[in-house]
Amino acid sequence: MDRALAPHIAADLSRKIVLLTGPRQSGETTLARMLVTDYDSFNYDLAEHRVALMEKSRRRDCDLVIFDDKGVYDTQGPAPAMMVTASARLDAARKMGDSLAGRFFQYRLHPLDLKEVKAEMALEEALDRLMRLGGFPAPFLNGGEAFYGRWKKSHQDIVLRQDLLDLESVGSISDVETLIALVRRRVGGPASCASLARDLQRSPKTIRRWLDLLERMYIVFRVTPYHRNIARALLKEPKHYFYDTGQVLGDAGRRLENLVAGALLKELHFLEDALGRSCRLHYLRDKEGREVDFLVTIDERPALTIEVKWAEGGLSRSLPVFARYLPGTPGVQLVGELEREKSFESGLRIVRAAPWLADLDLRSYGGSARL
Repeated sequence: MDRALAPHIAADLSRKIVLLTGPRQSGETTLARMLVTDYDSFNYDLAEHRVALMEKSRRRDCDLVIFDDKGVYDTQGPAPAMMVTASARLDAARKMGDSLAGRFFQYRLHPLDLKEVKAEMALEEALDRLMRLGGFPAPFLNGGEAFYGRWKKSHQDIVLRQDLLDLESVGSISDVETLIALVRRRVGGPASCASLARDLQRSPKTIRRWLDLLERMYIVFRVTPYHRNIARALLKEPKHYFYDTGQVLGDAGRRLENLVAGALLKELHFLEDALGRSCRLHYLRDKEGREVDFLVTIDERPALTIEVKWAEGGLSRSLPVFARYLPGTPGVQLVGELEREKSFESGLRIVRAAPWLADLDLRSYGGSARL
């Protein structure tokens, strides 16, 4: 299966070292090996590879050298193109940036989405599988609930019991596992550190630190509230979503919202990594409790508002309200099960979620109103 980042990475390899980061088992190594047929590969976890790297005995006559995970970046002497794949456990971007400033480009590889799998299966089947099993290649391609359950447990054990300890001592892995379980039930709502702290009998400062660690390990990502130029905006806690939509506990609407959040973040990371744009993902909420699930900003301008619902129930009352505060900003309501798409005089639309996500391309949204 082709990955959307492949042509952009291939083009950059002739100019820079490429650093490819992302969640564990999202396919970094597989993608690296798909780019060329003649490559040399090193994994610092293997003793014989560490010896070879210490001796600087890598090949110089191949098309690409791949450094897996605990990257050792040897830039001495003539060399082919270089690519480093690294999970978040090493803070690889920061470490590499310290030593190779100006000599590398970074890409963030996300799990599969509808854009990447639409050629392989029907959209509705792909949407159902992504919501049940997430987009990590192994469980998605296997397609089985039992396989996914076993994979999910193994994946979390590796991330928490190996990668987390590489980053920082947290004292109690079981408490972090409980925190993940609590966040799984609160996807789509602001994550109050004070509330989570009471549940876990920890300080809010500790909860914030643990959530930050989970972000650095690509388990969750945050969506922050947007408030500038929004009258009576209410500053609240960020929301947290999972890179693995299969983790989400709740109804279909909540899982679809997580899926949309992941697709939007993936697209925004592409705009930043491949095209150098400045992007953010927010949500909107005011003091009257009106809320829109997502606001995309591109180059510091509001570009698109998105509301997500599983079943048709008419246009959200909040979308028109916030449209008045963000004049000229397109708005769309994505619906999982929808009989007929609708457009309104205001420019707002109600569309089927699966086709919209399969053709998602935010490059056409340049941002319509300055912040």
